[in-house]
Amino acid sequence: MGKVILIVDDEQDLVATLKFNLQREGYQVVSAYNGTDALARASQDPRPDLIVLDLMLPDLMGTEVCRRLRADPKTRSTPIIMLTARGEEIDRVVGFEVGADDYVVKPFSVREVVLRVGAILRRTEPSEASPEEVTFGVLRIDRGGHRVWVDGE
Repeated sequence: MGKVILIVDDEQDLVATLKFNLQREGYQVVSAYNGTDALARASQDPRPDLIVLDLMLPDLMGTEVCRRLRADPKTRSTPIIMLTARGEEIDRVVGFEVGADDYVVKPFSVREVVLRVGAILRRTEPSEASPEEVTFGVLRIDRGGHRVWVDGE
């Protein structure tokens, strides 16, 4: 099963278009059409791996939804891409200040949004922890202890 993407936007056609394209890329997509539903859906299992969030929603502003998501321990680290018609510098600044990881202005390229989703998900995947000890031939390095051995000494 692919990563779960939550799309939050009151424009149903836009949601359907993004959903179709993200599903083609192997993502599982769920949607919400207002802020209240978005907050409820974001904390349900399976939790979204990424949220695409419009700023202008019918009940709550997207900035408020973002603030609440960042305040909730369950959703604090979920990446958020703001997708909005508000493209002024102050709007982008506020979006990043409240916790957005990316900001895309409408009208947008669907392909670009899909690629941005993939890029953010790659960056947020947990990387394999590097081992504390590494051996190179006769050399053994203990990173945590800041020690090095050559031929066991």
